[in-house]
Amino acid sequence: MSDPIEPSTSSSSTKDPALLIHPRREPFEHGLLPIPKLIFTDPTQTLIPLKQKLIEQSSSHRVNSAAISEVLQISIDHARLVLDTLASVLQSESDPLLKSKPDVVDEVGADVNDLVLFLYIQSYKKLLPRTHKDSAAVADVWPSTSAFDGYLSALSPLQLVRSNSRRFVPSQADEEAHQLSYLQKHLANIVSLLAEPVEGEGEESLVLTMEKFEHLGFLFYFGDKGSEGYHLGQYAPFFANSDPDMPAVPVPAAQVHDWVLQNIVSSLENISERISPKENGPPSSSDQDVPMADACTSTNKGSMSVRGPSFIEGISKSSLIKQASDLKGSSVKVLNCHDSVIYILAPLRYATVYGCSDATIVLGAVGKAVRIEHCERVHVITAAKRICIANCRECMFFLGVNQRPLIVGDNHKLQVAPYNTFYGQLEEHMNEVGIDATINRWNEPLALGVVDPHDSLSHPAGVSDAQAESGSHLDPEQFTNFLIPNWYGGESEGSTKDNPFPLPDIYVASQQRNNNLGEVKQLLREAPLEENRKRELSTALHVYFKDWLYASGNIRQLYCLQGE
Repeated sequence: MSDPIEPSTSSSSTKDPALLIHPRREPFEHGLLPIPKLIFTDPTQTLIPLKQKLIEQSSSHRVNSAAISEVLQISIDHARLVLDTLASVLQSESDPLLKSKPDVVDEVGADVNDLVLFLYIQSYKKLLPRTHKDSAAVADVWPSTSAFDGYLSALSPLQLVRSNSRRFVPSQADEEAHQLSYLQKHLANIVSLLAEPVEGEGEESLVLTMEKFEHLGFLFYFGDKGSEGYHLGQYAPFFANSDPDMPAVPVPAAQVHDWVLQNIVSSLENISERISPKENGPPSSSDQDVPMADACTSTNKGSMSVRGPSFIEGISKSSLIKQASDLKGSSVKVLNCHDSVIYILAPLRYATVYGCSDATIVLGAVGKAVRIEHCERVHVITAAKRICIANCRECMFFLGVNQRPLIVGDNHKLQVAPYNTFYGQLEEHMNEVGIDATINRWNEPLALGVVDPHDSLSHPAGVSDAQAESGSHLDPEQFTNFLIPNWYGGESEGSTKDNPFPLPDIYVASQQRNNNLGEVKQLLREAPLEENRKRELSTALHVYFKDWLYASGNIRQLYCLQGE
């Protein structure tokens, strides 16, 4: 066995980033479910007996939704949601749950060790947002007249966030420190959930096998390449140089706990040293949350970080296109964008849209999860494995999704519709991230509670058990194809020539009626009218078309074309 890798005791500013431990963000950002029965006041005391009951349900230590439903006393729909959500945030790409087709997910089931870690972190409370760098400009966005119902919005989702906290989106470093601190506080309990007693020595002598130790990778990783970095086993001293033909000797749980804890302390010190200089001065060019300038070409770059997601922040009254070559990671966050059209035409693992208004956002193919939160009057078009919508108002979602859309929090006047666009490489990107075009559950939204127990913001009293408002189906008469302009050629050229998701018949019929512009032009040319009458009719049609552009929000798509 090689010598243990000890955290550096020197200044963390000289610490090799590859030797720092990080929390995996995905379970905290995409894996929390507002189901009260999954949130335990004393997770360890509750989960140890629950784990034993789950193990008793299966000889393979994998459990399906029926077993989860029975042991946790939740509905079968919620149990399947637990399975699907866990699959979307697992760290091991080799886990059979990730490779399962929807109709065999229950046959495969979830590993009990991953499941109990997933259930443990349901007690996590999200970090309160920080003060926004441009609070005056943000405040000017609201209130504004609603295109849906024509009245002045009293309290938008964004205003609700700001009125409760006077703050905005936390930085990546702040969130990482918050998550590490949570894991530091609960590490002993987490390790005990994976540990098992030595035979004949009782509960006092807990050990971890190599296989159980690897499950800690659900919560931690090493390196500086995001959670696509290095697994714990590559840095841990415990099982190094083990003979692959011989089972590795289990390690005392206390030794594992101390080693992980030392690494957490080292990383927290490093984060503290990185944050401190920024708190009293302007953000530096290395800040992961540098706002993005208004952009109208694909050559403009957002704030990209090798260690984290690509950021698109602060776009206003512009159009922006990002293709696969423009992104340095497999995750994207779109933050605080207003009155714009944003195209992200790339294969992604995760995508987050937060705090946007009056925008159209096209997300290419997202193989793990999409989260849309605190948005108002936003149109989102995405092909994705799963989507979660939280605390949004007057938004439309054109979806090609393999799992039921999850709607949580305080939502108002949401509309859902089938997917309505394509670009040249769409099917290639869908195949790359594992999205099945033959399955589209856009019309089966699952609404959970109004109050998110993971949110640290204050909530109105008396609504904790209220069910979130679901999304209504878009009137087929309002359904049209969305055209993605091929301004840049290159990557956008591909084999996809049409929407890969089959449409319900009622939407096909409406689409055909709404796409008969050529017929209208022909009828206008052949109309038995004098030329001046034809001009008057043409002018009237243009006026109505202009009114429709503004009312529908499609005027945003013309911003960049004005300069061409």
